Amino acid sequence: MATASLRRGRAARLSHRAALPLPSGTSLDDKSLTENGLAAPERKTGRILLIACGALAREILDICNANGLDHMDLTCLPAKLHLYPDQIITHVEAAVAKHRAIYDQIYVVYADCGTGGQLQKKCADLGVEMVPGPHCYAFFEGNTRFDTLSEAGEITAFYLTDFLVKQFDAFVWRPMGLDKNPELRDMIFGNYTTLIYQSQIRDTELLDKARDCAKRMGLDFIHRHTGYGDLETTLKTWGKSAPSSN
Repeated sequence: MATASLRRGRAARLSHRAALPLPSGTSLDDKSLTENGLAAPERKTGRILLIACGALAREILDICNANGLDHMDLTCLPAKLHLYPDQIITHVEAAVAKHRAIYDQIYVVYADCGTGGQLQKKCADLGVEMVPGPHCYAFFEGNTRFDTLSEAGEITAFYLTDFLVKQFDAFVWRPMGLDKNPELRDMIFGNYTTLIYQSQIRDTELLDKARDCAKRMGLDFIHRHTGYGDLETTLKTWGKSAPSSN
């Protein structure tokens, strides 16, 4: 008897929980309710979403702030996807699918980034535009200028950006096993001659750290202040394409 009473009590509590009131002004057949009973996401008319690599977050925010692009929203994917380029494609596809019902326009702030043209193909299939170029080193330098420098002999250069200087151990040294096996240095970097630091901001501490990175890698050091290069040009162009909120 006690067990049956407990079961009836539990059923009553569950029934009470299931009978939550609907939001004011709605009914069970209201089209604004989804299958799980939640209101449909509010559409952000007139706003643009940037789906970006986490390694570019600070640069994108700086560009938007400097150019009055306050109608652009930013969501970032993990920067460590660069260690697994094939996963960039699936994560970008999922992010576009997630946000498509909310934003009229979505742009992908990645270059090819080691995907062998597959990210470009996926973006074309999804109907979204991405940043042109093979990687961020090229668009920070300016894609045209980067091609010229590569033809002039920079094919043996190893590049670092502000982000990679800050995260050198996490994204270069440890993933390559050099923290535990420093003897691998010459094997890994033996075909490189120079480390080129492309700075986006002027910071003496980052410059000193970049020099130290070159020393640890056994490479000559070159510093070029590129600023934001083609990334800024691209974001400003996209910013002009915002749909009217009227």
